[in-house]
Amino acid sequence: GLKRKLCKERRPGAWISGIRAGSVTSCGNHVKASCRWIAFNAEAAGVLGIVPLECEDGGKRTISQLCCHSDVVTDFDFSPFDQFLLATGSADETVKVWRLPQSGQDISGDVGLTLGPGGGPVDVLQFHPTADAVLASGAGKRVTVWDLGQQQPLTVLDSHGDQLQSLTWKRDGRLLGTSCKVSSAGGDLAVARNTDSPVSCALQSVPGHDNNKDSRLLWMGSSDCLISVGFSQMREREVKLWDTRRLSGATLTVALDTSPG
Repeated sequence: GLKRKLCKERRPGAWISGIRAGSVTSCGNHVKASCRWIAFNAEAAGVLGIVPLECEDGGKRTISQLCCHSDVVTDFDFSPFDQFLLATGSADETVKVWRLPQSGQDISGDVGLTLGPGGGPVDVLQFHPTADAVLASGAGKRVTVWDLGQQQPLTVLDSHGDQLQSLTWKRDGRLLGTSCKVSSAGGDLAVARNTDSPVSCALQSVPGHDNNKDSRLLWMGSSDCLISVGFSQMREREVKLWDTRRLSGATLTVALDTSPG
């Protein structure tokens, strides 16, 4: 039989109140956390809210603002090698790298590094998981893999048929998956395969979802398989499973429901 259970209310210190998040239309992430900070899109364009992950001395968390860009912040990511290093991408066509303080000091508005402008609005970005100071960013139809130390591109992948919507590194850093809008130029899901460094890439592509609405890719742990989420021609939300060792088509497609939009 059914048993009645009461929800256990979380202690007050576990809640973060007073968050005024913005409503941003982009393919990137709108909230990210490191071991010390939580970053989120604030109401003002070009601004991120920064809040400590943990309360200090049992007190109330202070919400700070980081004025990053002259236009909307479309995506951002914390470095896996330095949890105080935050990269931001924007519709102002630049990628910026910021160093956040280790404690509850005032958040500085001084940028450590700026890449761009050029190539159109930055849509997505992500740090490399195994190579320090390497970052991939997507703008328009182009993915650029950056060496942040040299402030130069390691490689450029510009064979996408339309606007990029998602990019994701495999956990070992040897594969980079991307998805873009459907186009007459070819497939909208691609995998860049590294041989022995982030510089050397061979690109495979395959048709993905049949609708131009947003799509997103995720790796299945450390396996060679990707999961994509997107829409069919009939506006059905669908999930597809891909094996990158045989990237000729999806190995599994699951239709979820129909989008009203």
